[in-house]
Amino acid sequence: MGRVPVVTAGGSSVFLPLSREDQAAHPHLPVIILEPSGLVHTPLLTVPGLDSVPLQFATQLDHLSPGGAQPHKPLSRTRSEPLPQSPRTLHTHLLQQQHNTQLLERLKQQTHLGKLMSKSSEKPRLHQIPSEDMDSEDGGGMSPTEPTYQSRVRAESLREAEPAASKSHEEQINLQHALILNQSLLWEQQKQLQQLHRQMETLAVPIGLGVHRPLSRTQSSPASTSLTLPEKTLSLAPQDTSSKPRFTTGLVYDSQMLKHQCTCGDNSSHPEHAGRIQSIWSRLQERGLRGQCESIRGRKATLEELQSVHTERHVLLYGTNPLNRLKLDNRKLAGILSQRMFVMLPCGGVGVDNDTIWNESHTSTASRMAAGSVVELAFRVAKGELKNGFAVVRPPGHHAETSNPMGFCYFNSVAIAAKQLQHKLSVSKILIVDWDVHHGNGTQEVFYSDPSILYISLHRYDDGNFFPGSGSPDEVGALAGEGFNVNIAWTGGLDPPMGDAEYIAAFRSVVMPIAQEFSPDVVLVSAGFDAAEGNPAPLGGYKVSAKCFSFLTRQLMSLAGGRLVLALEGGHDLTAICDASEACVSALLGIQDPLPEEVLLQKPNANAVHSLQTVIQIQSQYWQSVKAHSGSVGLSYLAAQARDCEETDAVNALASLSVGVLSNKSLPDEPMEHDSDSM
Repeated sequence: MGRVPVVTAGGSSVFLPLSREDQAAHPHLPVIILEPSGLVHTPLLTVPGLDSVPLQFATQLDHLSPGGAQPHKPLSRTRSEPLPQSPRTLHTHLLQQQHNTQLLERLKQQTHLGKLMSKSSEKPRLHQIPSEDMDSEDGGGMSPTEPTYQSRVRAESLREAEPAASKSHEEQINLQHALILNQSLLWEQQKQLQQLHRQMETLAVPIGLGVHRPLSRTQSSPASTSLTLPEKTLSLAPQDTSSKPRFTTGLVYDSQMLKHQCTCGDNSSHPEHAGRIQSIWSRLQERGLRGQCESIRGRKATLEELQSVHTERHVLLYGTNPLNRLKLDNRKLAGILSQRMFVMLPCGGVGVDNDTIWNESHTSTASRMAAGSVVELAFRVAKGELKNGFAVVRPPGHHAETSNPMGFCYFNSVAIAAKQLQHKLSVSKILIVDWDVHHGNGTQEVFYSDPSILYISLHRYDDGNFFPGSGSPDEVGALAGEGFNVNIAWTGGLDPPMGDAEYIAAFRSVVMPIAQEFSPDVVLVSAGFDAAEGNPAPLGGYKVSAKCFSFLTRQLMSLAGGRLVLALEGGHDLTAICDASEACVSALLGIQDPLPEEVLLQKPNANAVHSLQTVIQIQSQYWQSVKAHSGSVGLSYLAAQARDCEETDAVNALASLSVGVLSNKSLPDEPMEHDSDSM
C-alpha cells in the first residue's frame, strides 16, 4: 500500500504506524509485529521492555482499503509532547487513565482470553522498531524509510506469508494484533502522563500560564523558578557586570608553562624551573593582588607571530612538537629536523646548549605560550582595555636571537610583542626597558637598525666578562637605528655590588631623560629580577631591593600615558622574585611604597658613576637631554632633586629678568608708535 508498509500474516493485514500524526488519524494501527505461529501459550498482558499497561480490544482492520491510504511521514526520534495548556486537558487524561485501568481488570476476569492464548506452544518473537533508544549520536540508528529497511521488511513479509490453517488461527492472530495495538497506545499515554506528573511536582508553575521565565542557571530549590519573584531577581545584570573587564592592571599566566622541565626530573640543577612562576602566582594570590587585577587568558603565539622576529627554520625547529608537526609540510620539516643539534647535560637530560634544557613534548608549547601571553597582554594595554599589565611567564625570551636559542630562552616574547604592536596596531614608537641583570642580546639584535624601537638595557657587563658578553656602551645601533640602542653597562664586578642608589641614579640621569625625549606610545619592560638581592654571584650578585623595582616601575608609568607592560625574564631566587613581582604589581595598581630616606640620600658608588658617565658621553651626541645630567651623576637622588630645583629657580629668575629688560627697552618706542598711529 502506498500509505503504510503492510505485513501480510495469515490472511490478515498488519499495519505499521510511522508517526504520532498517523496514530491520531487511524487509532487502530498496531505498533509491534508478531510472527504468526499459531502456538502462542503465554498471556500477552505485558510486552518486553514495557510496563504492564491496560488492554482493550480494537475492531478488525480488514475494512481499511488501499484506496484510502495516503503517504506517511517517515519515522523520526520519539518526541515528548508539550505540557497541556489548561487544567481541563489534564483532567481528561486522568479520567482516560482511570477508565483504562478498570478495563484491564475486566479483561483479566474473562476466562476465554486465557483459553485462546493457551492453545499455542511457541512464544512470539518481536521485531524491534527503530526508536529513540536505537538512535546513536553518531547516526547509527537507521531510518525505516531507507531502502535497506524496506527490503528487510519485504523479505520478512514474504517469509511470514504462509497460508492460513484454519479460521480459528486467523481469529487468534487478529486477537494478538489487537492486544498489542492497545498495549502500545496505552503505554504511550501512560508515559506522557507520568512525564506530566513529574513536571508538575517539580515546577511550582500553574499549567495554564502562557509565559515562562527566561532560562538561567539551574537553581537548587524548585521554588526559585516561581513567577511571583520580583522582577529585579530575574535580572542577569549582576552576572554581566562581574564578567565585564575592568580598567585596571592585567595579569596573564598559564599552567602549560609549568610543563617545560628537564627530562631528568631534578630541578635542583636547573635554576630556570617551573617553581618560579608558580611561586609568583601564589604570592600575588596570598597578598590579594590578583583580586584587584584583571586576569586574562594566555594563548600560544602563532607561527606567523613567531616569524615576525625569528627565522622560519628556528620557528619550525623549536616551535613545533611531534603532535603538531603532523599538520605541517613533512618535506620541509624533514630537512630542518635533520639539522637538529642537542647536547647531553650533566644531569642526564637534553639541552640545546649547556644550560638551556629541551623537552621534546612540552618546551615548544611553553615557549609559544609565554610569547603569545605577552603579545595578548600588550595588545589589551595598547588598545586601552587595560591600564597596564604584568606577565608571569616562562621560559624567558630576551636572549633568544633570530635564529638561535640561548640562556634559557627560545622565543623573544617582548620583541615579538613589539613587532605585533607595530604590524597590527600601527604603534609608531615603542620603548623597551630591560633591567634584567644580563644583557638582552636577542632584543638588541632584532631592533638594532629600527628607529621606531628605543632599546635601553641596564646590565652587568664587566668589560664583556659576564654572560652573554654583549652590551657594550658603544653599541648604539646601526643605519637608521643609530642612537636608538642604549646600553647602561655596569663595570667593576661586585666590588661593591650595584644596588638601589646605582639603579636610581641610572634612571635619573639616563633612562628617563632619553625616554621622555623619545616620547613613546607604549612601554614594554623585560622585567628580570636577577639583579635583586638574594641571587647568587654567577646569576647576578647585585643587591637591588624590591622597593627599588617598585620605584622604577612608578617612574616608567609616567610615560606613554601609563601604557606599561612588564614581562618576567630572569630571576632565580624564589623569595627575591616573589618580593619584586609583588612590589611591581602593587606599583602598577597605584599602591605607594616609598623608598627609605637613607636610600634616597645614598650616593652611587664610584664604579657606577664611571659607567654612567661613559654612557652619557656616548649618548649625548644623539640625545640632548642627557647632557644636563653629566655633572650630577655622582649625587644622591635627593641632592640631585635639590640641585634641579635650584637650577629651575635660577632659570626662572633669569627668564623674569629678561622679560623685565625687554619691557623697559620697549617704553621709549611707545610714543613713536602712538605718533604714527595718530598720523
